[in-house]
Amino acid sequence: MKSFYSRKYLATLKSRLSEPPRFMIVIAGPRQIGKSTLVRQALNGMPSTFVATDQPVSTELDPFSNVTTTTQIELGSRPTEKWLINQWSQSRAKARSLPAGKCHILAIDEIQKIPRWSEIVKGLWDADRAEQLPLHIVLLGSSPWLMQKGLTESLAGRYEPIHMSHWSYKEMQEAFDFSLNEFIYFGGYPGSADLIKDETRWRQYVRDALIKPNIESDILQMTRVDKPALLKNLFELGAGAYSGQLVSLNKVLGQLQDAGNTVTLAHYLELLSQAGLLTGLQKYAGQELRRRASAPKFNVHNNALVSAQSKYTFEQAKNDRTYWGRLVESAVGTHLINNKPDNTSLYYWRDSPDEVDFVLTSGEQLLAIEVKSSEDYAAPKGIQVFAEKFKNVTTMVVGADGVTLSDFLLEPIEKWFK
Repeated sequence: MKSFYSRKYLATLKSRLSEPPRFMIVIAGPRQIGKSTLVRQALNGMPSTFVATDQPVSTELDPFSNVTTTTQIELGSRPTEKWLINQWSQSRAKARSLPAGKCHILAIDEIQKIPRWSEIVKGLWDADRAEQLPLHIVLLGSSPWLMQKGLTESLAGRYEPIHMSHWSYKEMQEAFDFSLNEFIYFGGYPGSADLIKDETRWRQYVRDALIKPNIESDILQMTRVDKPALLKNLFELGAGAYSGQLVSLNKVLGQLQDAGNTVTLAHYLELLSQAGLLTGLQKYAGQELRRRASAPKFNVHNNALVSAQSKYTFEQAKNDRTYWGRLVESAVGTHLINNKPDNTSLYYWRDSPDEVDFVLTSGEQLLAIEVKSSEDYAAPKGIQVFAEKFKNVTTMVVGADGVTLSDFLLEPIEKWFK
């Protein structure tokens, strides 16, 4: 990786930190995409404190004064409410000591690990605002469910989020010199980029350091899941055999080892999607009820999640045209999922035998996308049928004689709407 690479979110974070504290700043996004690195980059050279909930300091402060007590907290012990108050109180003292016009910044990583964190943060933040204390608060967390629950229940109106996504092809190319084929196969996790020359090591890293913690630490420990084996099997199947395919949940149930029902599966699929792992795209239809009743089309959020579980090596995958075509379509899906504008929604469309790989909606506008990885290109009939059936449709083919895959992945999605 280049010595210093800044993602687009860095400018947004720095801009908000340059203003007087109005809202807390919440950095949201999947695990291992550089949230902590981004914050550390922003804090460089600024009056700041960065703490993680698994690294408590050795002294505590009375929350009602600036006097340090001698009570010790064992390093590595479970974070507590008292620990959070201690960190906040120390940063308050630093903020009060700064000259006029300067602000101190307290960034807390993995905030969701602290019991009752949102209630405590609410009280501390409200007290700071009453005093007009020059103290910025930045909150980071890897569990979207606990984060969202706390933000919604206690902190509504008190924070602004910065939503980070998986790394794009452009970012992996600029930061790690990834080729297009390397991005299609190895995906966009920055932490694993330097391991791709040793595929066995890379595969093990993705499984043990990315997939396993996402499921076992973030989902199973932080959210009620009555059938953990069912959720794990759903991910393995959805990111493996069924990646890029339309499959009814009843059919999926027939392939899973643990019993369940379609409502349970739909819930688990939503949990996997919130974790930035696997999404079930719904069919585009004029009626919302028909969308929800449709068979989902599975698509990972990062192609590394497919390749790490595949038996294909990089070279073997490239030599199997059918399998490589699935990876190409999946890469287009990850680009759309991770980079689509906030005011858009993503679907697929099918009216047998016709189908469209991806449908992006923006207000009344529709963007129908067909992916063609093969050189023996033929005009896709599905797009034509879709354009005749719906209004305000822009159609495009990615690959073959259409927009090149590289150009599509390098350009902002807004460009393709007419």
